[in-house]
Amino acid sequence: MLTSTLNGFLQTHGFGERLLSASVSALTLEEAMKGEKKKINLYQAVNNALDIALSTDDKAVVFGEDVGFGGVFRCTMGLKDKYGGERVFNTPITEQGIVGFGIGMAALGYTPIAEIQFADYIFPAFDQIVNEAAKFRYRSGNMENCGGLTIRAPCGAVGHGGHYHSQSVEGFFAHQPGLKIVIPRSAIQAKGLLLSAIRDPNPTLFFEPKILYRSSVELVPDADYMIPLGKAEVVKSGKDVTVVGWGTQVHVLQEACDMAEKDGISCELIDLRTIMPWDQETVEDSVRKTGRLVVAHEETKTAGFGAEIAAHIQDRCFLHLESPIQRVAGLDTPFPLIFEKFYLPDKFKCYEAIKRAVNY
Repeated sequence: MLTSTLNGFLQTHGFGERLLSASVSALTLEEAMKGEKKKINLYQAVNNALDIALSTDDKAVVFGEDVGFGGVFRCTMGLKDKYGGERVFNTPITEQGIVGFGIGMAALGYTPIAEIQFADYIFPAFDQIVNEAAKFRYRSGNMENCGGLTIRAPCGAVGHGGHYHSQSVEGFFAHQPGLKIVIPRSAIQAKGLLLSAIRDPNPTLFFEPKILYRSSVELVPDADYMIPLGKAEVVKSGKDVTVVGWGTQVHVLQEACDMAEKDGISCELIDLRTIMPWDQETVEDSVRKTGRLVVAHEETKTAGFGAEIAAHIQDRCFLHLESPIQRVAGLDTPFPLIFEKFYLPDKFKCYEAIKRAVNY
């Protein structure tokens, strides 16, 4: 099915011909915020980004399990009707086939946007991602258009997902050079970061925190805008302790920071946004100012990406540190169902870590 779809697409659009390059007129977020905005949630922001990507790049294609019907979380609603079944289409239940198909299209100069229905199910495609997609530009001698594959996947806790629908998997892929990894915290961020991911010539894993699909509602610019990959955002400035997170955890940390503020503790909250490559400079500058660091994430603590951040900061900012670096993370167990509240790094655990860092 995938082979016949690819053959049909190539016959229709012309083998190897770039019909329309990705938009070069995208605004910055700051510019876009000055224009018209609409109150939408995160899944609608993702849908909007996909719509813009398909309309500005005739070689862009969206595919995955049930995306033609709108997808499990409705992120692709209406796209098949608007762009046709050759550009937005369902695939069989074969994650390795979905990713392999995307790698082939990217190698021919297309802009494939693949959806894995849940991040938990990405592992059958692990070989394709780390041994093929991640190495393709390197093996090709840095050919510009051979690596631009985007893989979207819902991730993280949702309150009742259990073992196979709640995992955060960024740590598995952060170890692999050649991949970019992005996790947005809000609707505004999701749209701009996704458009950047789609237009990046490197393979990018775009993990969408599923609990935020409907709960994150913002006035999102209508315009085509991009948020740079690899650049963190200082969500809140402070002077006593640096607090770093990404995705849903940024909201948890914001609550913990608010609790700490009542104790007179000034927190600098940083949303990493891009896990690979991560913004080392922004975090280093903040830690040199505050002398303390707390990192929090949903994935398990052992070998979680927070460990990489902690090791890097210890190496680069050792003489500035006033206390041990604190890591708050999921427990080193399979993701539970009824005990989820004990597993997750909630605001109280993060608040206690902030106090430990400051009162050391």
